[in-house]
Parts: sequence; C-alpha cells; structure tokens
Amino acid sequence: QVLDFGWPDMHTPALEKICSICKAMDTWLNAAAHNVVVLHNKGNRGRLGVVVAAYMHYSNISASADQALDRFAMKRFYEDKVVPVGQPSQKRYIHYFSGLLSGSIKMNNKPLFLHHVIMHGIPNFESKGGRCPQL
Repeated sequence: QVLDFGWPDMHTPALEKICSICKAMDTWLNAAAHNVVVLHNKGNRGRLGVVVAAYMHYSNISASADQALDRFAMKRFYEDKVVPVGQPSQKRYIHYFSGLLSGSIKMNNKPLFLHHVIMHGIPNFESKGGRCPQL
C-alpha cells in the first residue's frame, strides 16, 4: 500500500495533512503486527522530521508498555537518522500539533481571507537602517 501525502517543497505540511498522515500511519501499523511504515521524502530531511515528531506525539495518546518500547526505538532512530526539526515554522507546527492532541488548541475549518490592509500614514522604514519597500 502506497500513500502520497505530498506538499510543496520547503514548506511545513498543513496541520490537516499532518493529522491525515498520522492517522494513516497509525491505522496501518495497528492493522497487523507485521506492518511497517516507510517514509520517503524528495526534499530535505527536516520535513520528514516534522512527520516523525508529529507521529511520536500522536502515538503517545494510547501508551502501553509495547508502545513505550516502540517509541524509544523510534526516538533513537529519529535522533540518529533524521535531521532534527530545526526550522522555526517546523518547530511551531509540532507545538501546534501537540496542542491539537491535548485539546489546548482547536482547529478552525473555516478559511480566513485578508481583503485589505489600511495603513494610516506612511511608515518611516529608513529611520532604523531599513530599506523603503517598492510601492
């Protein structure tokens, strides 16, 4: 069974995608004792680290002795083989995902659209050594 959860290169996957990936991995792994999950990534390994870290949080929901041993093995693999999650957005998404799992963060399925920005006066971008943006 092969599932493609691709997302744009150099981006952290959307929270909905992380949820889908973790659910699919967990369903597959719990279906049979001999099932394994293989993750493949065309981009940098940091993106793969987001998925592994998210699944480590996800699988800890219903911890048992066997699962604790599996988590230890996965953590060791993660530290040895996968680049640690280093981008600020990647770390932030892992914290968001952890908040979703704990219930401290709720996801809003309704899209938000920014229709316009009102600026009163022209900001002085050059007073602090910055460059004036092209208008």
